[in-house]
Amino acid sequence: FKKLKRKGETASDTEQLPTKRIKESGCGSVFNGYRKSDKLVVAIKHIPNENIYCTHFDESGRELSVEVAVMLKLQSGTSNSAGSKAPITLLDWYVLPHELILVLERPMPASDLQSYIERRGGSLKESEAKIILKQLVEAAIHLQDEKIFHRDIKLENILIEMCSGAPRVRIIDFGLSCFTETNSNHNTFYGTECHIPPEWLLRYQYSAGPTTVWQLGIVLFECLHKKHFNSSSFIRRTIKINNRLSKDCKDFLKQCFTRDPKERPSLEQIHLHPWLN
Repeated sequence: FKKLKRKGETASDTEQLPTKRIKESGCGSVFNGYRKSDKLVVAIKHIPNENIYCTHFDESGRELSVEVAVMLKLQSGTSNSAGSKAPITLLDWYVLPHELILVLERPMPASDLQSYIERRGGSLKESEAKIILKQLVEAAIHLQDEKIFHRDIKLENILIEMCSGAPRVRIIDFGLSCFTETNSNHNTFYGTECHIPPEWLLRYQYSAGPTTVWQLGIVLFECLHKKHFNSSSFIRRTIKINNRLSKDCKDFLKQCFTRDPKERPSLEQIHLHPWLN
């Protein structure tokens, strides 16, 4: 076990961390662990300093990684109880000389959406995909209301929690996120390269709302097709939507994949789409 300890704390206050890695991402490694005080199961994310791409100054002038700042903002308007919202809860963080360590809520039982789909033969039934997508759209609207742009919504960054028997969506990995207005343009792309929206490929600009809608379309596509999505291939029409899907589902996907971001529906509009209602 490794022990994490802040200055002034006793060993009994610290987290104890088994060394089993449970996730590897572009920003860092995630290990399982538990909080010593109450045996709460947690996830511990180790982020090397060189992988902290953006920082943010809070109201007191304190410099934080954007990942920490975003998660604190998401928790500021809630009861701060772990699991009360779709975004995963930040329980604690440690700034060390060479890395940042985040102690995060770890829903149990749960798996990322990629693994969840694989265990079901590589694709989901349309009815189950609908349950997941509706929750995702609602979570994305919540982020938008808080002026937060995740930038990398994909199967691997979505947890499916199964404690109630029905799938419950949780959003993880805010390492590439930022604070933004819905239609503010961004000129540097952060995210998964094969999921780049067409506006970036054409004009090297993208904005939060239209990009998130594009990414939600990709998530639905990969839930329903036994193949990975690639934006460039889709634009070249070498990837096609399964014609066996319902009419409303196909229309939902086509709406999300509208090439012109100005014509692409907003999150609020896709939330009202007949397929989700």
